[in-house]
Amino acid sequence: MLSTINYVRHSLGLHLFFTRIMKEHSFFLEIGFTPRDSNFSETADNFRISFDEILKEAIMLSDGVISQDFLESGEVVTPYTLKVEEASKFYTDVPINTELTRMEARLQGGNLNDIDSTLTRRVNMLNQRVMELLDELIRFKTLILKDMVSCKMFTVNYPLLIDHILREAKLYYSLIERLQSKKEMNIEQEAIEQEIFWNRIMAEHSLFIRGLLDPTEDELIIAANNFGNEFNQLYQESKAAMDRTLPLSQVTADSLQATMEIRNFNAQGTEGILDCKVKSIIIPLLGDHVLRESNHFLRLLKTYE
Repeated sequence: MLSTINYVRHSLGLHLFFTRIMKEHSFFLEIGFTPRDSNFSETADNFRISFDEILKEAIMLSDGVISQDFLESGEVVTPYTLKVEEASKFYTDVPINTELTRMEARLQGGNLNDIDSTLTRRVNMLNQRVMELLDELIRFKTLILKDMVSCKMFTVNYPLLIDHILREAKLYYSLIERLQSKKEMNIEQEAIEQEIFWNRIMAEHSLFIRGLLDPTEDELIIAANNFGNEFNQLYQESKAAMDRTLPLSQVTADSLQATMEIRNFNAQGTEGILDCKVKSIIIPLLGDHVLRESNHFLRLLKTYE
């Protein structure tokens, strides 16, 4: 049975990371539709605003509750988050709420030994709200993907990217659902499941970046392609670990090393985009988005190690 302290901390940590990811997915969708599908853009914008509201509540509940190590992991905000939001706001005129980023940067960690019933109740209600919103978002993303692959819709986003962000929304939902059941997770089983999921995500990030770089960025394209190949291999090895044909400890160690390298690549790429030194069609917020996801995976791997 999951303790009340772990239930509250894990729930809030999940929201601080994933709610920002979901609102950014909504932003990427919003700016990718053609004028014909302005109703889809409006729906995506409404999701973005709704996740802003969820994130604000999660931030307010988290101060002094979340561990300092989690806050310093780089999966909540990075040194670039505010800058990429301001740049993306400039390019698109979408009113990104940068005050939330400032609020997150001011969060303080805590080492509580007890959680009061009011906070537990509010976290439980927040979890239920997020699940309801995610259910709607999952259906929206599913519809977009269906229309794209049947040639009923054009967006500037790859079909694989829609599938990619759909899987992340489903993972978020399943993790909240697991927390709501209050069941303790077997650490080895969790490690295998998360490494399978995130190694695949890291591979796809690399392929997206490769495809969004200007064709003249030869070195970066080769580096992104190499990361894609490496994480595809780790994805296969993670599945082999589930089948017990490879030792999980070795896969975890290899994934940890590769994720540290791609984290550095993502950080350098984000800097290059902000400094106008990388030619691409990458919206700046995407650079920080994939950086935070690599930081998230890195924290998980260090826990499993």
